[in-house]
Parts: sequence; C-alpha cells; structure tokens
Amino acid sequence: MHETARRAFIAALIFVAVVAGAIALWKLRILIALLFLAFTIAAAMRPGVEALYRRRIPRGVGIGIHYLGLAAVVGLLLYFVIPSAVDQIEKAVPTSSSELEQEASASTGVKERVLRGAQDRLEELPSAEEVIDPALEVTVAAFEVAIGIIFTLACAAYWIFERQRAQGLLVSLVPRKHRRVVGATWDLIDLKLGAYVRGQLLLVLLVATVLSVAFWIIGLPFWLLLGAFAGVVEIIPVIGPIAAGALAVGVGFTVSWETALAAGLIVTVVRLIEDYTVIPRVLGHAVGLTPLTVLVSVSTVAILFGGFAVLLAIPFAAVLATLVDVVVRDVDPAREDVPKVIFPAKESETTGARSR
Repeated sequence: MHETARRAFIAALIFVAVVAGAIALWKLRILIALLFLAFTIAAAMRPGVEALYRRRIPRGVGIGIHYLGLAAVVGLLLYFVIPSAVDQIEKAVPTSSSELEQEASASTGVKERVLRGAQDRLEELPSAEEVIDPALEVTVAAFEVAIGIIFTLACAAYWIFERQRAQGLLVSLVPRKHRRVVGATWDLIDLKLGAYVRGQLLLVLLVATVLSVAFWIIGLPFWLLLGAFAGVVEIIPVIGPIAAGALAVGVGFTVSWETALAAGLIVTVVRLIEDYTVIPRVLGHAVGLTPLTVLVSVSTVAILFGGFAVLLAIPFAAVLATLVDVVVRDVDPAREDVPKVIFPAKESETTGARSR
C-alpha cells in the first residue's frame, strides 16, 4: 500500500507539473513568439555579421551596421512613400460631407455605393469625448508594440553573441554519438531560417516595386498604397497575396471593369512569375514545405495564437519539418543544401564553426 501510494503521488505530481508547465507556456506565448522572432532575425543577420567580422569589424559594430541599415531603409520608405500616399488620398477621397455628396451624385454603380457609404460614415463620426478613450488605447497599444520591437531587436543582437555558447551547452548534454547530428541539425535550422528571412525581404521589395509601377501604368487609384500593401503582405503566406489581389480588383471596379480586370491580370501574372521563377531561384527549398503544409500551418497558428503569430508560421513549421527529417527519416543534416540568399550559407557556417 505504501508503494502504491508513493507511485500515485509521483504520478499526480508529474501530471500537475505538466499542466502547470503547459499553462505557463500558454501565458508566456507572446514572449516565446518574440524570442523565436528574435532568433529568426539573428539567423538572417549572422552571415552578414560574420562576413564583417572576417574583415576585422567587431560583431557588435556589425550588428549596429545592420540595424542602422534597417532604420535607413525604413526612413527612406517613409520619406518617399508617405507623402505620395497622402497626396493620393487627398486627391482621390473627398474630405467633407458636401464633397462626398457631390461625388456620389455624379457617380454611378459601385463607386456611387462606396461614396455614399463613406458619406454616411462621415455623418456618424463620434464626438470628442467618444474619441478620447480609444485614442488612449491606441497610444498604449503603440507603446507596447514599440517595447516589443526593442525587446526583439535586443534579443536578436544578444543571441548572435550567445548562440555558440548555447549550442555547445546543448551538444554537451546529449550522448557523444549523437553530438555531431545535433550540432549539424542546429546549424541547418539556423541556415534555413536566415535564408528564408532574407529571401522574403527581397520578395517584399520586388513585389511592391513591380506592382506599384504596373498599377500606375493602368491608372489604378491608390497605386502606391496598393503596391506597398501587396509587398508587405508577402510575408503572410497564401492569405496575403490573395488579399492584395482582391483589394486591387475591388479598387479597380471603382474606375471600370476594364481597370479591375487589368489589375487582376497583373497580380496573377506577377504571382505566377514569382512562384515559378523568382522563388525557386531566390529561396529554392529553403524551408522544404509543400503548399498544403504552408496553408495548414498558417491556419493553425492563426487560430491558436492570433494574427501576429502568422508571421512565424512558416519558420516554426520549417523547424518542425527539419526535426522530423532528422529524427524520423534519418536524414543527414550536414548533407542538406541551403540556398544562397545574398550570403553563401555553407561558407559562412563553416567559418562560424572554425571560430568555435
């Protein structure tokens, strides 16, 4: 009886510990997501930091150069895109109820319904007292987002310094006969995540530029905003491009069905070129996921963790797929190829291994 009671107590203790751990992980899911995002960003930066380090530039300075470059790109985008976007909105959208009524009376079809709907919303604008509380909530949310960005970038910078030590600690905890495979698997995951992030950034820039110019040529309203939106939502797999195409077609209908058709054809052609030419050459099989796996991963992550975590769906699925390949399918991670995206992945990894 004493032995049975002891086993029951141990089993209950283990069950409580597992449940408590699961609850703690669920409560900390935002923190875990930010940490995973930081590790992914670090994986994308590390080849560049190591390339600068080989040229006798300290890693801290290399990280600062990457962050300054990111800030410069964002600043240039805001400097050139925001004024043009505001100008497009001011020219295309009436700002008062009387202007909306004049536009609606002179328009027909879809455009009339859109303008009359905007007029109704404008007449129902809330009072100043009703705006204060939502404004405070938006301010708090913006502050939380800023803190999250700073936290993520700081963790990414620290991880570049701590990665080798953490990898050495993990490898030392496994049996000696498995250490080579564990270390190579870690390196393969890091290379895949880095190649994926750098490739996605290139695709965002390419799609935004091409679609903006194409939309401008066909005379689509808000061509710059629509092109920039289509580029940004490239980071949301499957759903993002569909949403961008639907929005472009919808805006095209406010002009004519010919413009809507042209916008839809442009988005379709760009997407086909991207899928069959650009992505195979830029990303190759960086994450090794089928379209069905991507769709299921994105949908599952969106349902469980919300919209923010959708950005991490493919990197997380790539990690799981790599682990399944190594553990279940007995794939040798050291022989797996990772596409070259800006940096030669294998060369940078070999150099990193030598420095360890």
